[in-house]
Formats: sequence, C-alpha cells, structure tokens
Amino acid sequence: MAAISLSKVEETAPALVSLYKSAGVSLRKHGLDGLRAAVYLVVDHSGSMRPYYKDGSVQALADRVLGLSAHLDDDGTVPVVFFSTDVDAETDIALAGHQGRIDRIVAGLGHMGKTSYHLAMDAVIDHYLDSGATEPALVIFQTDGGPINKLAAERYLCKAARLPLFWQFIGFGDPGSKQFDFLRKLDELAVPGKRVVDNAGFFHAGEDPRSVSDAELYDRLVGEFPKWLVAARAQGIVRDPGSR
Repeated sequence: MAAISLSKVEETAPALVSLYKSAGVSLRKHGLDGLRAAVYLVVDHSGSMRPYYKDGSVQALADRVLGLSAHLDDDGTVPVVFFSTDVDAETDIALAGHQGRIDRIVAGLGHMGKTSYHLAMDAVIDHYLDSGATEPALVIFQTDGGPINKLAAERYLCKAARLPLFWQFIGFGDPGSKQFDFLRKLDELAVPGKRVVDNAGFFHAGEDPRSVSDAELYDRLVGEFPKWLVAARAQGIVRDPGSR
C-alpha cells in the first residue's frame, strides 16, 4: 500500500498522477512496495546550475521526487536543501502547490556560489535527527559537479553511514566530465574500511535530465536502496520491520 492513495494525489496534485504511477511500478519492481521512508531532496544552487533552473530541469526533478515520496511518506511534503558555497535555503516542496515551486523559492535566494556538499549533508542529517523519525531516509542529492572540499564531503558520508540515511547522488551535465570523478569515488568507498555500509549511489542524468524517462529515472533513484536496506538492517542501523 502506498502512503498516499491515488485518489488523494488526483485531488491534490493531478499533474503528478502519471509520475506517481511510474514511481509505483519501480518500487514494486525493486521489492519496495509498502515501504515507509522519509524522502529528502538536495539541490545544487551553484552558478553553473543556472541553465537547469531556467529550462525547468530542477522543477521536473522536484515533481518526480514528489511522485516517489507519495508512496513512501504520508505527509505529502519533501524537505529540500539548496546549497552552493553555503546552505542557501532549507525549505520544502509539497504535493499541493508544487507547480512553479522551485522558481518561487529560487526567486528569494541570493548569489549562486560554488559547490560545497558537506554543509548540505550536515543540514539533512540535522533535520533527520531533529525530526525524531524512526523510518529510513532516501536522500536524493542533485549536483552538476564535484565539491570544493572533497575531504569534508567524504568524511561526512562515512560518518553518516551509521545513520539510517541513503544518499542517492544524481549528476546533471556531461557524463564524460571529470567533474564527476569524485562522485564515482564516493560511490565506491571501501566497506568496512571507510564506512560501515555502502550508503551511497550515483548516476548521470546527462545534459538534458528531462529527457530521461520517468521509468528509467525511478529505477535509478531506488535501484540501490534495497541492497542498502538489507545491509543497514543487518548492522542494526535500520530497524527490522518485524521489530516494531
């Protein structure tokens, strides 16, 4: 059973119905039907991201994340962190009023700086811990390049491996760019040498992220989540569903 019913999505966000249905197909395919999890969205607000805000790619990702979240979390809201050199905003998107929401948020933000992952990761960790949540969380972390402080980003990811958070990184831009070498490295950090479980995934959405089909995008967003859940439950990081 989805956390939010189809009829509720039809009522509050009719434009997201097809995304909701596509997300359901991917979740069933990956054995995640009926799972409850928090969903976060982290969005790169650095200067090089300007074209992706302008062409609607960021809004399209936000809509797709909402379609997925409606299956996993019953509050119809996704916390969102915008980051560049610092954390530029901590806010949320919701099924109700989702259209044009990204533009409205960004209109109130200032300078688009450089790319610094670890402060955004810290904001997500704080939000999750402060929320008192007991369910695992899927953090969808969008960026168009590597961070200015690689060591800090790696350290945060490794420390966060002890928390019930899975970081799914998604790259916007040229898949051949060396900008993404660091994310490939993060994806492959040693277990248990560097971190207690593999708590991150990475995939490219290319230079036109909107052209990735909904089905493919959802498969990539949730594809590594089940394996992490098994490992995290085995380590006691995520509570076993039968132990409530």
